Amino acid sequence: MRGARYPVGVDNEAGHGIADALGILLRRTTRTKLHRKLTEGMGPALDELTYPVLSGLARTGPCSAADLAPEVGLDRSGVTRRASRLEDAGLIRREPDPADRRAYLLVLTEQGQLTVAELRARLANHIMASLSSWPPGEVEAFARYLRRFTFDGPFA
Repeated sequence: MRGARYPVGVDNEAGHGIADALGILLRRTTRTKLHRKLTEGMGPALDELTYPVLSGLARTGPCSAADLAPEVGLDRSGVTRRASRLEDAGLIRREPDPADRRAYLLVLTEQGQLTVAELRARLANHIMASLSSWPPGEVEAFARYLRRFTFDGPFA
């Protein structure tokens, strides 16, 4: 039933296929497995539990644990516990919040920024290795369409 529900030329089966694939990608177990692989050998403070906090902080910039929590899918206390481990390892620091003297902002250190760069390189290499069997041009097309879907699609 296309009509008003689906744009002309769009097959509902494709929508179901995309929804199924997204369901797999968004599962917590899928993310945890990937985070474990990416952080392997990067020190005891960086693992599948602390990776989302470090990565989230790199995306948001300096922010409070309460503001970072919804970005990474944790509550404030979960972010605070993980941030403490990252702080002990020298990857982040706490600075007084200029807007609220009672609060602190989490900030990446220089070492934290270098670590994030390494993690992003590992992720890009892992993605490209998994797509190495794709025909020429398909990886670039996939990247273009995924970016378009992300910024113009249902998550925009």
